[in-house]
Amino acid sequence: MSSTKKLLHALIMGAPGSGKGTVSERIVQSFDMLHISSGDILRNMIREKSDFGMQVNKFVSNGQLVPDELMLKTIGGELNRLSSADRSWLLDGFPRTKSQALSLFKIAPVQVVISLDVPFDVIINRVKGRWIHAPSGRVYNTDFNAPKVPGCDDVTGEPLMQRDDDKPESVKKRLEIYSEMAGPILEYYAEQNVLAKFSGKTTNEIWPQVYKYLITKIEPKEKLV
Repeated sequence: MSSTKKLLHALIMGAPGSGKGTVSERIVQSFDMLHISSGDILRNMIREKSDFGMQVNKFVSNGQLVPDELMLKTIGGELNRLSSADRSWLLDGFPRTKSQALSLFKIAPVQVVISLDVPFDVIINRVKGRWIHAPSGRVYNTDFNAPKVPGCDDVTGEPLMQRDDDKPESVKKRLEIYSEMAGPILEYYAEQNVLAKFSGKTTNEIWPQVYKYLITKIEPKEKLV
């Protein structure tokens, strides 16, 4: 079997509410890949008080963005460490700009970019049906987990509320920001011939497409029946 079949260096991208977290979980369950979250890498380095971690913490503790150069050294270094240990990885949460994508491709080139394409109106409808009972944290969704009495908690009968960031106008704004950020990055990866786009309204529609594609790149742990 060729080495390209054994190791895979991949990146996953998707808008908030696209199911990226669930698809990432299914990928690492189905394939021998490590899920690498850029946020987790930074938090671990800060906790371990490494040289990079101390530098990163100066910015994070002041509420500032970590500069590109430092992000690239930190994340690129971790990815190269895994690659030299013959590990396949799935990167999540980075890059966030085209310049980061260009630099990352030189440091730790990705072979596959998985882009989840869920219509924005589907995401908005999914999220706007979410209501919570604030005191208990119980979550309802009017589409598939509706409360017995509309607008009321099943246990206490108290009124439900909708979080500000679940309101359609807030979701729409987040999606617009993602679109502006992701557009140039996805164009760049398309030019590099590493972009694979998967479309659907639900994770259960998208996942079989992703799985079918990935088994052409890396051996699965077990074949799906």
